[in-house]
Amino acid sequence: MRLQGKKVIALVSPDFEDLELWYPVMRLREEGAEVHLVGENKAETYMGKYGVPAQSEYAFGEIEPSDYDGILVPGGWAPDKLRRYPEVLAMVRHMDKHEKPIGQICHAGWVLISAGILQGRQVTSTPGIKDDMVNAGATWHDEPVVRDGHIVSSRRPPDLPEYGKMFADVLAEK
Repeated sequence: MRLQGKKVIALVSPDFEDLELWYPVMRLREEGAEVHLVGENKAETYMGKYGVPAQSEYAFGEIEPSDYDGILVPGGWAPDKLRRYPEVLAMVRHMDKHEKPIGQICHAGWVLISAGILQGRQVTSTPGIKDDMVNAGATWHDEPVVRDGHIVSSRRPPDLPEYGKMFADVLAEK
């Protein structure tokens, strides 16, 4: 199990894209990583866009990013809420500063934009936020998955196999 001993934060908030949260979480857990669901409140059940629940194990304020090896930001409508929390932005900035893997898919790019970490980066996202990504200083590509160092980005659910594998590969390198 190549990810044994690795710890990853998976952010949750109302209206996350169900597959974009659960597919990478299960993929990483299958390889031995410990993945914690982290939301605004501890032990709160958040509902995905399609009704799949996710219960947070920790609140944003309880997490020490230096204890983790990476972070996953799901898409859906959750990123528009997640980017409003200073603790979330601090987690993302910490991961970026220490070059720990950051996974973002679909609308999750909004969180990275608000964290101010996309200047000069190569990324993808749902085409719906392409302009936002470009306006934040990134170069946008219409590809299933784009890796720029420790940042792994993807477009939407059909790209999950490539995204999940790439994030796991990057996590295994660190």
